[in-house]
Amino acid sequence: MPDSYLLRNRNLRVIFSVTLMAVMSVSSITPAFPKIIHEFAISGIEVGLLITAFTLPGVFLTPFLGVLADRWGRKKILVPSLLLFAVAGAFCALAPTFNILLALRVVQGVGGAALGSLATTLVGDLWEGREMAAAMGLNASVLSIGTAAYPAIGGLLAAIAWNVPFLLPLMALPVSLLVLLRLNNPEPKNGESIRDYLRGAAGYFKDIRVLGLFAAGIILFIILFGTYLTYFTLLLDREFGASAPVIGLMMSLMSLTTALISSQMGRINRRLSVGTIINVSFLIYALGLVGIPLASSLWTMAVPIMIFGVAQGASIPTIQTAVASFAPLNYRGAFMSITSMVIRVGQTLGPLVMGGVYLWGGIHATFYVGAGMAVTVAVVGLVAGRLMPSYLEPEAEPNP
Repeated sequence: MPDSYLLRNRNLRVIFSVTLMAVMSVSSITPAFPKIIHEFAISGIEVGLLITAFTLPGVFLTPFLGVLADRWGRKKILVPSLLLFAVAGAFCALAPTFNILLALRVVQGVGGAALGSLATTLVGDLWEGREMAAAMGLNASVLSIGTAAYPAIGGLLAAIAWNVPFLLPLMALPVSLLVLLRLNNPEPKNGESIRDYLRGAAGYFKDIRVLGLFAAGIILFIILFGTYLTYFTLLLDREFGASAPVIGLMMSLMSLTTALISSQMGRINRRLSVGTIINVSFLIYALGLVGIPLASSLWTMAVPIMIFGVAQGASIPTIQTAVASFAPLNYRGAFMSITSMVIRVGQTLGPLVMGGVYLWGGIHATFYVGAGMAVTVAVVGLVAGRLMPSYLEPEAEPNP
């Protein structure tokens, strides 16, 4: 099936809308932080709590909601989540104090906890094999476009007033109607007891290939959040005196490169195995990370940052596809929610790990250590590929 046909698929377009909601409520409000600091007379450290308050509920709730999605059905979790996300987000715009704003962000975070994992779960439910890889890549492309566009949209809205970006989540109201009325997805029919369900799901999590994917995902997001998001902007400021718009342009260049590569994952996956794509993408990560501190100007910096974007565009949807392929329908919600939790672990560890590297060896060391971690993943993957013929590929179901 050509990838362009997938773009005309109504179910996939509904999933795109859910994905755009999932990545909205951090990047869209950060441009308003200076005005929020002034409005509530708070510090720069305190304003960062608006991100933590939103993301923290997902660490604890995402696996639980994934289990409920397997037991009760995807829509019964997704629709209420979108409604809570929209209503709590809109009420943030009316918060009279910073403490109330933080409390509302926590509530909104409860609504947003399962959105990303359920979007990828639905992709796994609706497609198989190469088609799933293509759909997962297109969904990752939409995600990257959203992360590139939301800061600009949030900045324009923040120019009106500090609270206007908080009205964006109201878009989740029509999205919830789309999910309810237009999404035609298979729902799990899980009649086993919760004890049997948990035992069955745990059996799949013990697969060494799944554990390898989770480990690769943690390292990937340590690199992304620790090296790239934390220290790339600092390097541009210190060594090139780059202004905020130039820094934003560089980061958008990476996101757009990621979106372009992700959109082509269907074609790439028809030519290369999952294990090969992951191994090669981590080698490309290493190349980009080494090139960033070696760049002599902002113009030459564009090359390694685009290389980094290529790796990002190939690795994330491929790991998501591989994890989704291992789990049957009745356990896929739990699988994808654990994947989201693993990602959050990497996001949390990244700044801490690379912060220690920064204290030890300076800003350039964070990029070289990140490159070393990426090479390690690729080497381990290559060795594992020789030891296991089915490396990262689910075993085929036996013929009846």
